[in-house]
Amino acid sequence: MQLVGHAAIVTGGGSGLGAATAERLAQAGCRVAVLDRDHDRAREVAARIGGDALICDVADEASAAAAVAEAARLQGAARILVNCAGIGTAARIVGRDGPMPLASFERVIRVNLIGSFNMLRLAAAAMSTLDALDDGERGVIINTASIAAFDGQIGQAAYSASKGGVVSLTLPAARELARFGVRVLTIAPGLFATPMVGELPAEVQTSLAQSIPFPQRLGQPAEFAALVVACITNPFLNGETIRLDGALRMAPR
Repeated sequence: MQLVGHAAIVTGGGSGLGAATAERLAQAGCRVAVLDRDHDRAREVAARIGGDALICDVADEASAAAAVAEAARLQGAARILVNCAGIGTAARIVGRDGPMPLASFERVIRVNLIGSFNMLRLAAAAMSTLDALDDGERGVIINTASIAAFDGQIGQAAYSASKGGVVSLTLPAARELARFGVRVLTIAPGLFATPMVGELPAEVQTSLAQSIPFPQRLGQPAEFAALVVACITNPFLNGETIRLDGALRMAPR
């Protein structure tokens, strides 16, 4: 699928990987709806790229449905969805205060996994009704997992489980939606220079960067966005999870 003139939705678009993706898609000629729980951040990004900012809690059925409907009203039905919204909470299964609170585990699963599926189902339903493009394609959905889905560290039980679910969702979703001409892909990034990492002390960031084989630095959000564009424009990419990690394999801790 070529990008010029198509409508795109980016969740978590107010910062980090989502903001970089929204910017790159806009530069390539897409009409971009920037969805985020933080409406102020979403508006900042949308103003910068000439898009539309919409408040959205991806884990809430009504909020997500309203955002998708409003994006379609403003820009036309989206042929592109990029799910970047997510959270990360570090906690041991059994810590000093006893077992991890079940609510903490549920929250991560709800935002990262259920939220991704929620947006996927809504976007896919809308895409399925669109006219097919010349090659039969109607849309592309890209989810964001993490290398923690494969190399989860101590304290990442909830996060790894949520991202592992996103990885496992990819192939069955791609197989089911193939009849509509909708492709489904997942990107599993490693350590990136996002706001969450930026809050860590400088020495910790340096240590993290040195753990990456090559290039020995944190990934840049623009590099994630570049892979999103490659996934959209290569029609034979489907049903796959792509690691973007500089060959990093994380140690147990």
